[in-house]
Amino acid sequence: MKRFSIAPSSIAGRLALMFAVATSLVSIFAGVAMFGFQSLELRRHQAEELNARMEIIDAMIRHAGDPNRWPLLADKLRSFTPANGSVRYRVDCEDARFRFMPDDALAAAPDGVSLIQFDGKRFMTLSRRVPPYLERPEARLVIAADTAPFDASRLVLGVGVLAGSLATIALVSLLGWWIARRGLAPVGGLSRRAGTLNPDDPSLRMPVQDLPDELVGLMNAFNGALDRLQEAYGRLSAFNADVAHELRTPLGNLIGQTQVALSRPRETGELEEVLHSNLEELERLRTIINDMLFMARADQGALAANLTPLSLAALTHKTADFLDILFEDAAVDLEVRGDARVVVDAALLGRAVTNLLDNAIRHGVDGKVVRVTIETQDEAVCFSVRNRGGPIPEAHLARLFDRFYRLDRAREHSGEVHGLGLAVVKAIVAMHGGSVFARCEDGEVLIGFLLPRAAPVVVDDGRVVAVPPLEREAVDA
Repeated sequence: MKRFSIAPSSIAGRLALMFAVATSLVSIFAGVAMFGFQSLELRRHQAEELNARMEIIDAMIRHAGDPNRWPLLADKLRSFTPANGSVRYRVDCEDARFRFMPDDALAAAPDGVSLIQFDGKRFMTLSRRVPPYLERPEARLVIAADTAPFDASRLVLGVGVLAGSLATIALVSLLGWWIARRGLAPVGGLSRRAGTLNPDDPSLRMPVQDLPDELVGLMNAFNGALDRLQEAYGRLSAFNADVAHELRTPLGNLIGQTQVALSRPRETGELEEVLHSNLEELERLRTIINDMLFMARADQGALAANLTPLSLAALTHKTADFLDILFEDAAVDLEVRGDARVVVDAALLGRAVTNLLDNAIRHGVDGKVVRVTIETQDEAVCFSVRNRGGPIPEAHLARLFDRFYRLDRAREHSGEVHGLGLAVVKAIVAMHGGSVFARCEDGEVLIGFLLPRAAPVVVDDGRVVAVPPLEREAVDA
């Protein structure tokens, strides 16, 4: 099986390509710089050679003032000229007796060092004025050297630099791919390990031993995600079991009562009694289903709409009036301390307060007080319900807001309670951008929620609308 590819679609291939690009840029820069420097050096050497010849010939002409001896000097200049004409000389003078002009093209050479072309070749020329001596007037000496050998050297140098650069690029690319492949070898091992993960064994995790530091953090985060998925999977399995149990009980009651009613002829009154009993079970089913649908909508990120300012203390008293019969039956008094104005969905928050008060009444000690405390904090408004009840272990406190969770594990004795009350509270508070809490203090159970002091952002007809900050006021009860 192919583990790594040099194609740009693989990490090793991309790293090798980046190595090649970087090496190409560096090699091109270094090659151009080297070629330019060596070309200048070759040109300088050629100029130095011309200058050395100039010094020799100049010294000979300076002491040549007798026209009878000039032919000897001309013969020496001819002997200094190679047969291939790579080096040429010319002496211009007003007196024709002191001239040496084999190449008319050199007459156009300017003073100093220059490049001219004639006879299909390019020459570097060096010209100098020679002062008069005896019968010889001032003369002009020109020396020309063919640049072909130097151009050939420059060509060889250029080819060498290009070949060296290409070889360097190819070698670095291959080494870069090999280094990347070796460096990414742990990734291949992780890929094979990931292929062994099986949903039938959610306890499997990715190894973190002997991994580079860059991969340890990634694998720890991945394993943490697997831990959360396993936990969520466990909660989902428990939730499915709870849903099946909660729906099975009323459905079993409906089926059993209906079968009994149909087992023999019944009087009208008996049938009415069965229908009333079935209606109660159907109402319970509807309540469970509606609560589950509501929490599913909240889980999808739905936010509270229809926001209006209201007093939490007034909302609590209104809810208490609705639950007045439950307070009387349980011999429990309500005490409300403090107040704050918030901008919320009155119907939703009223339902949350109802569930909290109902929970406190059902699980509190008879003849005691349910105390509601409303406090304005730095960044939130705190609403808490405190009642005297049995101590709750910390492990249970963390799960009070889970769906279908009850402290009493004997579910068949749960009565009308189906374990969604506090879960609905958590969903409603989340829709307002708040959070819930539960703790025990001094033998009392404290359950409540925090709402942000700034109203949440809601979506209205596809437009995002930000509600202004809340107005708050604290009033002693």
